[in-house]
Amino acid sequence: MNDGFHSVAPSLSTPVPDARTKAVLVLADGSAFEGFAFGAPVIAVGEVCFNTAMTGYQEILADPSYAGQIIAFTFPHIGIVGTNDEDIESINPAVRGVVVRAYSDMPSNYRALTTLDRWLKRHNIPGISGVDTRRLTARIRELGMPHGLIGHDLGRGLDVRELRDRARAFPGLEGLDLAKEVTCRQTFTWDQTPWVWNSGYGRQTNPGWRAVVVDYGVKRNILRLLAGSGAGITVLPAESTAEAVMRHRPHGVLLSNGPGDPAATGAYAIPMIRNLIAADVPLFGICLGHQMLGLALGGQTRKMGQGHHGANHPVKDLETGKVEIVSMNHGFTVDRESLPAGIRETHVSLFDGTNCGLKVEGRPIFSVQYHPEASPGPMDSHYLFERFAAIARQRAG
Repeated sequence: MNDGFHSVAPSLSTPVPDARTKAVLVLADGSAFEGFAFGAPVIAVGEVCFNTAMTGYQEILADPSYAGQIIAFTFPHIGIVGTNDEDIESINPAVRGVVVRAYSDMPSNYRALTTLDRWLKRHNIPGISGVDTRRLTARIRELGMPHGLIGHDLGRGLDVRELRDRARAFPGLEGLDLAKEVTCRQTFTWDQTPWVWNSGYGRQTNPGWRAVVVDYGVKRNILRLLAGSGAGITVLPAESTAEAVMRHRPHGVLLSNGPGDPAATGAYAIPMIRNLIAADVPLFGICLGHQMLGLALGGQTRKMGQGHHGANHPVKDLETGKVEIVSMNHGFTVDRESLPAGIRETHVSLFDGTNCGLKVEGRPIFSVQYHPEASPGPMDSHYLFERFAAIARQRAG
């Protein structure tokens, strides 16, 4: 598979599935990382990013915010705890593909129901193991997130030039409204509360306030933590209007996480958000919801070179001086210089200084760039749900 292209061969000591079917990750610049296939035998094209989390690969792969992306895990051993039916953030994962250094097809965990390979096949997601993920990560850090393609050798060989051309044809995430692909199709209610060891998930049977969640790709643990905070929850599709939101008489509205370019989704979301602001509805934005709130308030967003993806990111709360370790997954950021007067920056990344939170002075409106639901990741930021609930309970009387 040389054909004039740079390639990185897998280590022969790397654990791989018995079939040892060959696979390749081809980047748009022609770089080819050879390895072995696992997961679904399909071709996947997308933006390649790396995730630095050491645990929680199933929650990460089930996060709708990864629509259009191929995830390369920097932690070398993936698959060792298998998969189960509880650690999922969406029913239909939207991630394009998975890249790992060493895949384990023999999970060892009392909660495991099946292997990651079978889980990926069930959801039609391809994977490649045996890749030099350290080299790939360094390349992304230096040059940004490339477009790439995962291909499995299904007996016809792998034409790297053809695969490169297909990777180059990928349009990228700028200008794409991917929230439409992952949002719910109709309104529904939610009452499941957070997981408790040895008990599983609970139910909210006596809600004290009403929350509306606008679903741009919401993670289930966001809904669970809201329910655990006493909310009766109604989830609405991404393109819902302010009138549709207000029909549910919410005491607070959560703008969820999601994939794609916030400016593209904002074409219909920004007018809705501005109408809610005018109606003095308490708002809490997370990730994409944070970015679109920033746009609705008059700010701007921009594409990041490598993005933030992991469960070990330090963020500083500028109001308290406290440093939180958080989960992150985003490739766009709010430009702090574009925020108008009356909008206060509340959190910043200690990795690169980018904006990670804002609030409207004197109004019950705030948002964060990171994932306070911590699935996976530390629980340092769970207090934000209680802050939102306290505001909503005041509205509920």
